[in-house]
Amino acid sequence: MNALAAPPRNGELGFWVAQLADKRPSFPRFTGQDSVDVAIVGGGYTGLWAAYFAKKIEPSLSVAVFEAEQVGYGASGRNGGWLSAMPPGNRATFARAGGGLEASRALQQEFVAGVDAVLDILEAEGIDADQYKGGALVAAHTRAGLGRLVTRRDADLKYGLTDDEVHMLDRDEFQSQINISTVHGGLFYKHCARFHPAKLVYGLADTLTSMGVRIYEGSRVDSVADKTLTLANGRVTAARTFICTEGYSGRLLGRRSLIPVNSSLIVTKPLPEKAWQQIGWDGPQCLNDSAHTFIYAQRTADGRIAMGGRGVPYRFGSGTGGDGATAQSTIDLISQKLSSFFPGIPFEVEHAWSGVLGVTRDWNGGVHWDPASGIGASTGYAGHGVTSAYVGGRTLVELAFEKETERTTLPWVGYRARKWEPEPLRWLGVHAMYRLFGIADQWEERRGSSTTSLLARFGSRLAGLHE
Repeated sequence: MNALAAPPRNGELGFWVAQLADKRPSFPRFTGQDSVDVAIVGGGYTGLWAAYFAKKIEPSLSVAVFEAEQVGYGASGRNGGWLSAMPPGNRATFARAGGGLEASRALQQEFVAGVDAVLDILEAEGIDADQYKGGALVAAHTRAGLGRLVTRRDADLKYGLTDDEVHMLDRDEFQSQINISTVHGGLFYKHCARFHPAKLVYGLADTLTSMGVRIYEGSRVDSVADKTLTLANGRVTAARTFICTEGYSGRLLGRRSLIPVNSSLIVTKPLPEKAWQQIGWDGPQCLNDSAHTFIYAQRTADGRIAMGGRGVPYRFGSGTGGDGATAQSTIDLISQKLSSFFPGIPFEVEHAWSGVLGVTRDWNGGVHWDPASGIGASTGYAGHGVTSAYVGGRTLVELAFEKETERTTLPWVGYRARKWEPEPLRWLGVHAMYRLFGIADQWEERRGSSTTSLLARFGSRLAGLHE
Protein backbone atom coordinates (compact mmCIF):
# COMPACT_ATOMS: atom_id res chain seq x y z
CA MET A 1 0.00 0.00 0.00
CA ASN A 2 1.35 3.44 -0.94
CA ALA A 3 2.17 5.25 2.31
CA LEU A 4 1.23 8.58 0.72
CA ALA A 5 -2.18 7.40 -0.46
CA ALA A 6 -5.34 8.64 1.20
CA PRO A 7 -6.77 6.32 3.89
CA PRO A 8 -9.18 3.78 2.40
CA ARG A 9 -12.89 3.85 2.96
CA ASN A 10 -13.62 1.80 6.05
CA GLY A 11 -16.61 -0.30 7.05
CA GLU A 12 -20.01 0.84 5.74
CA LEU A 13 -20.89 -2.85 5.12
CA GLY A 14 -17.98 -3.11 2.72
CA PHE A 15 -17.08 -2.46 -0.89
CA TRP A 16 -19.61 -4.74 -2.56
CA VAL A 17 -22.59 -3.04 -0.90
CA ALA A 18 -21.11 0.45 -1.30
CA GLN A 19 -20.50 -0.13 -5.01
CA LEU A 20 -24.22 -0.84 -5.48
CA ALA A 21 -25.51 1.92 -3.19
CA ASP A 22 -27.71 3.40 -5.92
CA LYS A 23 -29.05 -0.03 -6.91
CA ARG A 24 -29.88 -1.46 -3.51
CA PRO A 25 -33.48 -2.67 -3.27
CA SER A 26 -35.49 -1.34 -0.37
CA PHE A 27 -38.12 -3.27 1.56
CA PRO A 28 -40.65 -2.15 4.20
CA ARG A 29 -40.47 -2.62 7.95
CA PHE A 30 -42.93 -5.16 9.36
CA THR A 31 -45.60 -3.85 11.71
CA GLY A 32 -48.84 -5.31 13.01
CA GLN A 33 -49.87 -8.95 12.89
CA ASP A 34 -49.82 -11.57 10.18
CA SER A 35 -49.97 -15.28 9.53
CA VAL A 36 -47.79 -17.10 6.97
CA ASP A 37 -47.04 -20.63 5.88
CA VAL A 38 -43.26 -20.09 6.05
CA ALA A 39 -41.43 -17.44 8.06
CA ILE A 40 -37.71 -16.98 7.46
CA VAL A 41 -35.50 -15.10 9.91
CA GLY A 42 -32.51 -13.59 8.13
CA GLY A 43 -32.16 -11.92 4.73
CA GLY A 44 -28.86 -13.47 3.68
CA TYR A 45 -28.12 -16.28 1.26
CA THR A 46 -29.53 -19.10 3.42
CA GLY A 47 -32.82 -17.35 4.05
CA LEU A 48 -33.19 -16.25 0.45
CA TRP A 49 -32.46 -19.73 -0.91
CA ALA A 50 -34.91 -21.23 1.59
CA ALA A 51 -37.59 -18.82 0.38
CA TYR A 52 -36.76 -19.67 -3.24
CA PHE A 53 -37.11 -23.42 -2.77
CA ALA A 54 -40.22 -23.12 -0.62
CA LYS A 55 -41.88 -21.34 -3.52
CA LYS A 56 -40.51 -23.88 -5.99
CA ILE A 57 -42.00 -26.75 -3.97
CA GLU A 58 -45.39 -25.05 -3.65
CA PRO A 59 -45.94 -21.67 -5.38
CA SER A 60 -49.15 -21.03 -3.42
CA LEU A 61 -47.31 -20.89 -0.07
CA SER A 62 -47.23 -17.56 1.73
CA VAL A 63 -43.54 -16.92 2.49
CA ALA A 64 -42.07 -13.95 4.36
CA VAL A 65 -38.43 -13.04 5.10
CA PHE A 66 -37.70 -10.92 8.18
CA GLU A 67 -34.32 -9.15 8.18
CA ALA A 68 -33.14 -7.16 11.21
CA GLU A 69 -31.10 -4.68 9.14
CA GLN A 70 -31.06 -4.84 5.32
CA VAL A 71 -30.78 -7.79 2.96
CA GLY A 72 -27.16 -8.88 2.74
CA TYR A 73 -26.20 -7.00 5.92
CA GLY A 74 -24.14 -9.90 7.29
CA ALA A 75 -21.67 -12.25 5.67
CA SER A 76 -23.76 -12.56 2.50
CA GLY A 77 -22.99 -8.97 1.52
CA ARG A 78 -19.44 -8.84 2.86
CA ASN A 79 -17.75 -12.14 1.91
CA GLY A 80 -14.86 -12.73 -0.48
CA GLY A 81 -17.00 -13.84 -3.41
CA TRP A 82 -16.13 -17.55 -3.57
CA LEU A 83 -18.66 -20.17 -4.66
CA SER A 84 -16.65 -23.27 -3.79
CA ALA A 85 -17.16 -26.98 -3.22
CA MET A 86 -15.65 -26.95 0.27
CA PRO A 87 -18.07 -28.42 2.85
CA PRO A 88 -18.62 -26.55 6.13
CA GLY A 89 -16.48 -28.61 8.46
CA ASN A 90 -14.30 -31.61 8.98
CA ARG A 91 -15.20 -34.47 6.66
CA ALA A 92 -13.62 -37.04 8.98
CA THR A 93 -15.82 -35.85 11.85
CA PHE A 94 -18.93 -36.10 9.69
CA ALA A 95 -17.88 -39.62 8.68
CA ARG A 96 -17.54 -40.64 12.33
CA ALA A 97 -20.83 -38.98 13.27
CA GLY A 98 -22.96 -41.15 11.03
CA GLY A 99 -22.83 -43.14 7.83
CA GLY A 100 -19.07 -43.53 7.62
CA LEU A 101 -16.86 -42.70 4.68
CA GLU A 102 -19.57 -43.03 2.03
CA ALA A 103 -21.81 -40.54 3.84
CA SER A 104 -19.01 -38.01 3.99
CA ARG A 105 -18.27 -38.61 0.32
CA ALA A 106 -21.92 -37.93 -0.45
CA LEU A 107 -21.66 -34.64 1.44
CA GLN A 108 -18.61 -33.67 -0.58
CA GLN A 109 -20.32 -34.59 -3.85
CA GLU A 110 -23.38 -32.52 -2.96
CA PHE A 111 -21.16 -29.49 -2.56
CA VAL A 112 -19.43 -30.20 -5.86
CA ALA A 113 -22.84 -30.38 -7.53
CA GLY A 114 -23.95 -27.28 -5.62
CA VAL A 115 -21.46 -25.01 -7.40
CA ASP A 116 -22.89 -25.74 -10.85
CA ALA A 117 -26.45 -25.84 -9.51
CA VAL A 118 -26.15 -22.27 -8.23
CA LEU A 119 -24.63 -21.10 -11.51
CA ASP A 120 -27.41 -22.81 -13.47
CA ILE A 121 -30.12 -21.14 -11.36
CA LEU A 122 -28.52 -17.72 -11.76
CA GLU A 123 -28.49 -18.19 -15.53
CA ALA A 124 -32.09 -19.44 -15.57
CA GLU A 125 -33.30 -16.53 -13.41
CA GLY A 126 -31.29 -13.92 -15.31
CA ILE A 127 -29.19 -12.93 -12.29
CA ASP A 128 -25.89 -11.28 -13.23
CA ALA A 129 -23.55 -11.42 -10.23
CA ASP A 130 -20.29 -11.31 -12.22
CA GLN A 131 -20.19 -15.09 -11.75
CA TYR A 132 -17.50 -17.02 -13.56
CA LYS A 133 -16.27 -20.53 -12.87
CA GLY A 134 -12.49 -20.44 -13.15
CA GLY A 135 -11.46 -22.69 -10.29
CA ALA A 136 -9.28 -21.89 -7.28
CA LEU A 137 -5.52 -21.90 -6.74
CA VAL A 138 -3.97 -22.63 -3.35
CA ALA A 139 -0.41 -21.34 -3.02
CA ALA A 140 2.29 -22.88 -0.81
CA HIS A 141 4.92 -20.35 0.29
CA THR A 142 7.00 -22.82 2.29
CA ARG A 143 8.03 -26.44 1.94
CA ALA A 144 5.92 -27.18 5.02
CA GLY A 145 2.93 -25.57 3.36
CA LEU A 146 3.48 -27.63 0.23
CA GLY A 147 3.57 -30.77 2.36
CA ARG A 148 0.23 -29.81 3.89
CA LEU A 149 -1.24 -29.46 0.41
CA VAL A 150 -0.07 -32.94 -0.53
CA THR A 151 -1.82 -34.29 2.58
CA ARG A 152 -4.88 -32.18 1.84
CA ARG A 153 -5.13 -33.53 -1.69
CA ASP A 154 -4.88 -37.09 -0.38
CA ALA A 155 -7.85 -36.33 1.88
CA ASP A 156 -9.76 -34.76 -1.03
CA LEU A 157 -9.30 -37.93 -3.08
CA LYS A 158 -10.33 -40.06 -0.11
CA TYR A 159 -13.58 -38.10 0.19
CA GLY A 160 -14.47 -38.41 -3.46
CA LEU A 161 -12.80 -35.68 -5.50
CA THR A 162 -11.07 -36.87 -8.67
CA ASP A 163 -7.65 -36.15 -10.16
CA ASP A 164 -9.38 -33.83 -12.61
CA GLU A 165 -11.08 -31.92 -9.80
CA VAL A 166 -8.01 -31.33 -7.62
CA HIS A 167 -4.42 -31.62 -8.76
CA MET A 168 -0.95 -30.55 -7.69
CA LEU A 169 0.99 -27.81 -9.47
CA ASP A 170 4.75 -27.36 -9.33
CA ARG A 171 6.28 -23.89 -9.04
CA ASP A 172 6.41 -23.22 -12.79
CA GLU A 173 2.87 -24.49 -13.37
CA PHE A 174 1.54 -22.27 -10.60
CA GLN A 175 3.42 -19.17 -11.73
CA SER A 176 2.14 -19.66 -15.28
CA GLN A 177 -1.34 -18.89 -13.87
CA ILE A 178 -0.51 -16.38 -11.11
CA ASN A 179 3.05 -15.15 -10.74
CA ILE A 180 3.50 -15.22 -6.96
CA SER A 181 7.20 -14.68 -6.34
CA THR A 182 7.54 -16.88 -3.25
CA VAL A 183 5.42 -19.84 -4.32
CA HIS A 184 6.81 -23.40 -4.06
CA GLY A 185 3.84 -24.97 -5.83
CA GLY A 186 0.20 -25.47 -5.02
CA LEU A 187 -3.17 -27.00 -5.72
CA PHE A 188 -5.81 -26.29 -8.33
CA TYR A 189 -9.49 -26.93 -7.57
CA LYS A 190 -11.80 -27.12 -10.55
CA HIS A 191 -15.09 -26.45 -8.78
CA CYS A 192 -14.97 -22.82 -7.69
CA ALA A 193 -16.45 -19.63 -9.13
CA ARG A 194 -15.91 -16.01 -8.30
CA PHE A 195 -18.85 -13.63 -8.01
CA HIS A 196 -19.94 -10.24 -6.63
CA PRO A 197 -21.61 -10.91 -3.25
CA ALA A 198 -24.01 -7.96 -3.18
CA LYS A 199 -25.13 -8.55 -6.77
CA LEU A 200 -26.04 -12.10 -5.79
CA VAL A 201 -28.03 -10.96 -2.74
CA TYR A 202 -29.94 -8.31 -4.64
CA GLY A 203 -30.53 -10.58 -7.62
CA LEU A 204 -32.02 -13.28 -5.39
CA ALA A 205 -34.15 -10.72 -3.54
CA ASP A 206 -35.54 -9.34 -6.80
CA THR A 207 -36.31 -12.87 -8.02
CA LEU A 208 -38.13 -13.66 -4.78
CA THR A 209 -40.34 -10.61 -4.94
CA SER A 210 -41.36 -11.59 -8.47
CA MET A 211 -42.30 -15.01 -7.03
CA GLY A 212 -44.55 -13.42 -4.41
CA VAL A 213 -42.22 -13.63 -1.40
CA ARG A 214 -42.60 -10.75 1.05
CA ILE A 215 -39.32 -9.31 2.34
CA TYR A 216 -39.16 -7.04 5.38
CA GLU A 217 -36.10 -5.02 6.43
CA GLY A 218 -35.48 -3.34 9.78
CA SER A 219 -37.61 -6.11 11.27
CA ARG A 220 -35.69 -7.87 14.02
CA VAL A 221 -37.22 -11.07 15.39
CA ASP A 222 -36.75 -11.13 19.16
CA SER A 223 -38.05 -14.63 19.81
CA VAL A 224 -39.58 -17.66 18.13
CA ALA A 225 -41.81 -19.95 20.21
CA ASP A 226 -45.15 -21.73 19.92
CA LYS A 227 -45.17 -21.05 16.15
CA THR A 228 -45.10 -17.32 16.86
CA LEU A 229 -42.44 -14.78 15.90
CA THR A 230 -42.28 -11.76 18.20
CA LEU A 231 -40.91 -8.55 16.71
CA ALA A 232 -40.57 -5.07 18.19
CA ASN A 233 -43.59 -3.85 16.22
CA GLY A 234 -45.65 -6.94 15.68
CA ARG A 235 -46.27 -10.66 15.84
CA VAL A 236 -46.38 -13.31 13.16
CA THR A 237 -47.74 -16.83 13.36
CA ALA A 238 -46.09 -19.36 11.06
CA ALA A 239 -46.60 -23.04 10.40
CA ARG A 240 -42.86 -23.35 9.69
CA THR A 241 -40.00 -21.06 10.72
CA PHE A 242 -36.44 -21.19 9.43
CA ILE A 243 -33.70 -19.43 11.43
CA CYS A 244 -31.03 -18.40 8.93
CA THR A 245 -28.91 -15.90 10.83
CA GLU A 246 -25.43 -17.57 10.80
CA GLY A 247 -22.96 -15.43 12.81
CA TYR A 248 -25.82 -13.39 14.25
CA SER A 249 -27.65 -16.41 15.70
CA GLY A 250 -26.79 -15.88 19.36
CA ARG A 251 -30.04 -14.10 20.13
CA LEU A 252 -32.21 -16.97 18.89
CA LEU A 253 -30.03 -20.09 19.12
CA GLY A 254 -27.89 -19.30 22.17
CA ARG A 255 -24.52 -17.59 22.39
CA ARG A 256 -22.69 -20.82 23.12
CA SER A 257 -24.15 -22.75 20.17
CA LEU A 258 -21.99 -20.87 17.70
CA ILE A 259 -19.89 -17.75 17.83
CA PRO A 260 -19.23 -14.91 15.37
CA VAL A 261 -15.63 -15.12 14.14
CA ASN A 262 -14.34 -12.04 12.39
CA SER A 263 -12.87 -11.90 8.90
CA SER A 264 -11.57 -8.76 7.19
CA LEU A 265 -11.10 -7.75 3.58
CA ILE A 266 -9.49 -5.07 1.48
CA VAL A 267 -10.07 -4.21 -2.16
CA THR A 268 -7.60 -2.32 -4.32
CA LYS A 269 -8.29 0.36 -6.84
CA PRO A 270 -8.42 -1.02 -10.40
CA LEU A 271 -4.96 -2.07 -11.54
CA PRO A 272 -3.44 -0.93 -14.84
CA GLU A 273 -2.86 -3.51 -17.54
CA LYS A 274 0.91 -3.33 -17.01
CA ALA A 275 0.45 -4.48 -13.40
CA TRP A 276 -1.78 -7.37 -14.44
CA GLN A 277 0.82 -8.47 -16.99
CA GLN A 278 3.45 -8.53 -14.25
CA ILE A 279 1.16 -10.43 -11.88
CA GLY A 280 0.11 -12.83 -14.62
CA TRP A 281 -3.37 -13.24 -13.15
CA ASP A 282 -5.20 -13.11 -16.44
CA GLY A 283 -8.12 -15.37 -15.57
CA PRO A 284 -10.96 -15.52 -13.03
CA GLN A 285 -9.29 -18.03 -10.68
CA CYS A 286 -9.85 -17.52 -6.98
CA LEU A 287 -6.72 -17.59 -4.82
CA ASN A 288 -5.79 -18.60 -1.30
CA ASP A 289 -2.78 -20.09 0.43
CA SER A 290 -1.66 -22.89 2.71
CA ALA A 291 -0.64 -20.69 5.64
CA HIS A 292 -2.38 -21.38 8.93
CA THR A 293 -3.54 -17.74 8.97
CA PHE A 294 -4.58 -18.04 5.34
CA ILE A 295 -5.80 -15.42 2.89
CA TYR A 296 -8.49 -15.65 0.21
CA ALA A 297 -8.70 -13.44 -2.86
CA GLN A 298 -10.30 -12.85 -6.23
CA ARG A 299 -9.67 -10.76 -9.31
CA THR A 300 -12.86 -8.77 -9.63
CA ALA A 301 -14.74 -8.26 -12.87
CA ASP A 302 -13.63 -4.60 -12.92
CA GLY A 303 -9.92 -5.35 -12.49
CA ARG A 304 -9.26 -5.08 -8.76
CA ILE A 305 -7.90 -7.53 -6.22
CA ALA A 306 -10.12 -8.26 -3.24
CA MET A 307 -8.19 -10.05 -0.48
CA GLY A 308 -9.34 -11.20 2.93
CA GLY A 309 -7.80 -12.66 6.04
CA ARG A 310 -8.01 -12.67 9.83
CA GLY A 311 -7.34 -9.58 11.88
CA VAL A 312 -8.95 -9.50 15.30
CA PRO A 313 -10.55 -12.95 15.17
CA TYR A 314 -13.17 -12.69 17.91
CA ARG A 315 -14.76 -9.97 20.03
CA PHE A 316 -15.39 -10.58 23.70
CA GLY A 317 -18.99 -11.58 24.42
CA SER A 318 -19.64 -12.61 20.80
CA GLY A 319 -19.74 -9.09 19.44
CA THR A 320 -20.54 -8.81 15.74
CA GLY A 321 -18.80 -5.56 14.85
CA GLY A 322 -21.66 -3.52 13.42
CA ASP A 323 -20.99 -1.99 10.02
CA GLY A 324 -17.54 -3.55 9.70
CA ALA A 325 -15.07 -0.81 10.63
CA THR A 326 -11.61 -2.40 10.49
CA ALA A 327 -8.50 -1.63 12.52
CA GLN A 328 -5.62 -0.04 10.62
CA SER A 329 -3.34 -2.81 11.86
CA THR A 330 -5.53 -5.37 10.10
CA ILE A 331 -5.60 -3.32 6.89
CA ASP A 332 -1.81 -3.09 7.03
CA LEU A 333 -1.46 -6.83 7.68
CA ILE A 334 -3.53 -7.86 4.64
CA SER A 335 -1.95 -5.15 2.49
CA GLN A 336 1.54 -6.39 3.40
CA LYS A 337 0.50 -9.92 2.50
CA LEU A 338 -0.69 -8.72 -0.91
CA SER A 339 2.56 -6.83 -1.50
CA SER A 340 4.63 -9.87 -0.49
CA PHE A 341 2.81 -11.92 -3.13
CA PHE A 342 3.42 -9.36 -5.86
CA PRO A 343 6.42 -7.16 -4.98
CA GLY A 344 6.91 -3.98 -6.93
CA ILE A 345 3.22 -3.39 -7.64
CA PRO A 346 2.02 -0.04 -6.17
CA PHE A 347 -1.32 -1.22 -4.76
CA GLU A 348 -3.75 1.37 -3.42
CA VAL A 349 -6.43 0.09 -1.05
CA GLU A 350 -9.78 1.67 -1.84
CA HIS A 351 -12.00 0.06 0.80
CA ALA A 352 -11.53 -2.12 3.89
CA TRP A 353 -14.22 -3.88 5.88
CA SER A 354 -14.97 -6.78 8.21
CA GLY A 355 -17.79 -9.23 8.82
CA VAL A 356 -18.50 -12.28 10.92
CA LEU A 357 -19.01 -15.93 10.11
CA GLY A 358 -20.73 -18.51 12.28
CA VAL A 359 -18.47 -21.09 13.94
CA THR A 360 -19.45 -24.04 16.13
CA ARG A 361 -17.13 -25.50 18.75
CA ASP A 362 -15.69 -28.05 16.31
CA TRP A 363 -16.10 -25.85 13.18
CA ASN A 364 -18.73 -28.19 11.70
CA GLY A 365 -22.00 -26.82 10.37
CA GLY A 366 -25.40 -28.44 10.64
CA VAL A 367 -28.97 -28.38 9.36
CA HIS A 368 -31.71 -28.98 11.93
CA TRP A 369 -35.46 -29.40 11.64
CA ASP A 370 -37.83 -30.04 14.56
CA PRO A 371 -41.28 -31.04 13.28
CA ALA A 372 -42.84 -30.71 16.73
CA SER A 373 -42.01 -27.02 17.09
CA GLY A 374 -42.00 -26.26 13.37
CA ILE A 375 -38.59 -24.58 13.71
CA GLY A 376 -35.44 -25.29 11.69
CA ALA A 377 -32.00 -23.75 11.28
CA SER A 378 -28.97 -24.05 9.02
CA THR A 379 -25.81 -22.53 10.49
CA GLY A 380 -22.12 -22.95 11.30
CA TYR A 381 -20.60 -22.55 7.85
CA ALA A 382 -17.19 -21.49 9.22
CA GLY A 383 -16.25 -19.39 6.21
CA HIS A 384 -17.50 -21.77 3.50
CA GLY A 385 -20.91 -20.18 3.45
CA VAL A 386 -21.94 -19.52 -0.13
CA THR A 387 -22.52 -23.07 -1.32
CA SER A 388 -23.41 -24.09 2.25
CA ALA A 389 -26.23 -21.54 2.22
CA TYR A 390 -27.61 -22.95 -1.01
CA VAL A 391 -27.42 -26.57 0.17
CA GLY A 392 -28.58 -25.70 3.70
CA GLY A 393 -31.50 -23.52 2.66
CA ARG A 394 -32.70 -26.10 0.15
CA THR A 395 -32.32 -28.93 2.66
CA LEU A 396 -34.32 -27.05 5.30
CA VAL A 397 -37.24 -26.78 2.91
CA GLU A 398 -37.04 -30.44 1.93
CA LEU A 399 -36.97 -31.54 5.58
CA ALA A 400 -39.83 -29.25 6.56
CA PHE A 401 -42.05 -30.46 3.71
CA GLU A 402 -41.05 -34.12 4.11
CA LYS A 403 -39.38 -34.39 0.73
CA GLU A 404 -36.81 -37.20 0.88
CA THR A 405 -33.84 -36.29 -1.31
CA GLU A 406 -30.12 -36.97 -1.52
CA ARG A 407 -29.64 -33.91 0.71
CA THR A 408 -31.92 -34.89 3.60
CA THR A 409 -29.74 -37.85 4.59
CA LEU A 410 -26.36 -36.10 4.49
CA PRO A 411 -24.32 -36.36 7.71
CA TRP A 412 -24.55 -32.65 8.54
CA VAL A 413 -28.34 -33.01 8.87
CA GLY A 414 -29.00 -33.18 12.61
CA TYR A 415 -25.32 -32.79 13.48
CA ARG A 416 -24.67 -30.86 16.69
CA ALA A 417 -21.31 -29.81 18.09
CA ARG A 418 -20.81 -29.40 21.80
CA LYS A 419 -21.30 -25.91 23.19
CA TRP A 420 -18.61 -23.28 23.36
CA GLU A 421 -17.06 -22.52 26.73
CA PRO A 422 -18.41 -19.52 28.66
CA GLU A 423 -16.52 -16.23 28.67
CA PRO A 424 -13.71 -15.45 29.21
CA LEU A 425 -12.61 -18.97 28.30
CA ARG A 426 -13.85 -18.86 24.72
CA TRP A 427 -12.23 -15.45 24.08
CA LEU A 428 -8.95 -16.75 25.46
CA GLY A 429 -9.25 -20.01 23.51
CA VAL A 430 -9.99 -18.45 20.11
CA HIS A 431 -7.26 -15.83 20.47
CA ALA A 432 -4.78 -18.43 21.69
CA MET A 433 -5.52 -20.65 18.67
CA TYR A 434 -4.94 -17.84 16.18
CA ARG A 435 -1.84 -16.74 18.06
CA LEU A 436 -0.45 -20.27 17.77
CA PHE A 437 -1.18 -20.27 14.04
CA GLY A 438 0.50 -16.89 13.57
CA ILE A 439 3.63 -17.99 15.42
CA ALA A 440 3.70 -21.23 13.43
CA ASP A 441 3.57 -19.34 10.11
CA GLN A 442 6.43 -17.07 11.17
CA TRP A 443 8.46 -20.05 12.34
CA GLU A 444 8.00 -21.95 9.08
CA GLU A 445 8.83 -18.93 6.93
CA ARG A 446 11.95 -17.92 8.88
CA ARG A 447 13.39 -21.41 9.07
CA GLY A 448 12.28 -22.70 5.68
CA SER A 449 10.69 -25.64 7.47
CA SER A 450 9.79 -28.75 5.55
CA THR A 451 7.30 -29.96 8.16
CA THR A 452 4.36 -28.29 9.87
CA SER A 453 5.12 -26.64 13.20
CA LEU A 454 4.13 -28.59 16.32
CA LEU A 455 2.38 -25.44 17.55
CA ALA A 456 0.14 -25.44 14.48
CA ARG A 457 -0.60 -29.14 14.83
CA PHE A 458 -1.60 -28.59 18.43
CA GLY A 459 -3.83 -25.63 17.53
CA SER A 460 -5.45 -27.54 14.68
CA ARG A 461 -6.28 -30.53 16.85
CA LEU A 462 -7.47 -28.27 19.67
CA ALA A 463 -9.97 -26.64 17.31
CA GLY A 464 -11.01 -29.90 15.62
CA LEU A 465 -9.73 -28.82 12.21
CA HIS A 466 -7.41 -31.76 11.56
CA GLU A 467 -8.75 -34.39 9.11
